[in-house]
Amino acid sequence: MTDLLLRDAEALHHALAEPGEEVKVALSRETAELVSQLVDARVRGQEIVVTAGTAEVTPTEAAVLLGMSRPQVRKLMDRGLLEFRKVGTHHRIRVSSIRAFQESERVRRREAMAELAELQNHLGLTE
Repeated sequence: MTDLLLRDAEALHHALAEPGEEVKVALSRETAELVSQLVDARVRGQEIVVTAGTAEVTPTEAAVLLGMSRPQVRKLMDRGLLEFRKVGTHHRIRVSSIRAFQESERVRRREAMAELAELQNHLGLTE
């Protein structure tokens, strides 16, 4: 955890200890972006799950977190794109592994979109 995040957490707790319906506090951009993501998720009706990085989930739970089907999660596991371990006959996936996969996919998609835009420009398909 960064010093900035610790400072922001302390400022938030201090502000929330004050009475009243509104809270006014200055936050770093990093914390403000995190809070914004949480609020946006709630606005969209999404559930917010906070876990330790060592927490583990089943393939079915991972599918919910990733927004895909359980068979697709199993394919990712089989291809080595999503780390897992076996507990007896059951598969367990670390939440940190899910986050790492999401980040790698975000980078891959960003690069693919840039490549597609370049091709589109080269072919003169832009407006």
